[in-house]
Amino acid sequence: MNLLPAPEQLEIVSAAGEFLAERMPVEHIRATRHEEAPVSEALWREAGELGLLTLGLDEEAGGSGRPIDDEALVFMELGKRLAPGPFLAGTLAARVAARCGDAALAELIGAGRTRVALAVLRGDGGAQPVTGTFDLFEPAGAALALVVARSGAALVDIDSFGPLTAVEAADPGSRIASATVDSAEPLYWLPAEDEWIWGRATVLAAAYLTGLAAAAAHAATKHAKTREQFGKPIGVHQAVKHTCVDMEIAAEAAQAQTLFAAIALADGRADAPLQVLSAAAVAGSAAVDNAAAGIHLFGGMGYTFENDMHLYLKRAHVFRHLFGEPTDVLAELLAQDRAQ
Repeated sequence: MNLLPAPEQLEIVSAAGEFLAERMPVEHIRATRHEEAPVSEALWREAGELGLLTLGLDEEAGGSGRPIDDEALVFMELGKRLAPGPFLAGTLAARVAARCGDAALAELIGAGRTRVALAVLRGDGGAQPVTGTFDLFEPAGAALALVVARSGAALVDIDSFGPLTAVEAADPGSRIASATVDSAEPLYWLPAEDEWIWGRATVLAAAYLTGLAAAAAHAATKHAKTREQFGKPIGVHQAVKHTCVDMEIAAEAAQAQTLFAAIALADGRADAPLQVLSAAAVAGSAAVDNAAAGIHLFGGMGYTFENDMHLYLKRAHVFRHLFGEPTDVLAELLAQDRAQ
């Protein structure tokens, strides 16, 4: 199986990368770190108009009708660029709305005119009706919240969550709030039997983590080539070279596994759960480990305000915990038949 991107896919990724580099550079995270939202309403609409939220939607719902592996490649680019904003929630919410028959709402979400927060359940609770304590990611300006559970996905009026309590995030590019819901009826509910949104969400989160891993490896390798000590680049030392190679291999493995998981999910393969869980485990480890190793290679500079490496690590921790704790994901992966 050829897992290398096709020329048409590379064009899509290139267009997304150019937009992100011009309109959402990493410096934007530092400049907006004290603002209510990391992405303004106007900028979010620009992202929607470019089609970044509707790549995998059918054309009837305002999308481009592209396969999930195209979406995964774009999310890898989002990770490489440290793109802030509710890309994951918006992409998935538009799909839920479309699959539930509300094409008008899907178009509004996809165009960036209706924001959606991602509601992640902490501890016990349910998605239908919505109950429990949630962390809401990017709640600023959101009209809806997307709850993703193993049993299905729900779109909920964000007012149903009541007063939100702001939570200070370690990642300056993320906004988090918490809320406890006694019982709220979702506006729309898409059961996993109709479409496994949890699996799709996990693959796209893994793709974002893969992008973080690749960016950290690239930055560390570039630094090793140019940073000199005692008149020589630090990359001449075996310990540094081996670390850079290990980082690159980890990023490559994460990309291959994530793309294969996307294909397995799209084809409805029997081993799709195993491949999805593998993607989450491999990409999560690659992102966190590469960023940590990158900080080590940068030395004291890796922690400074101006350096990007610590931002990769902070964002990696955010995405790694979205749809399951790493230990739980690994335990479930090891329990799969083909993992025995």
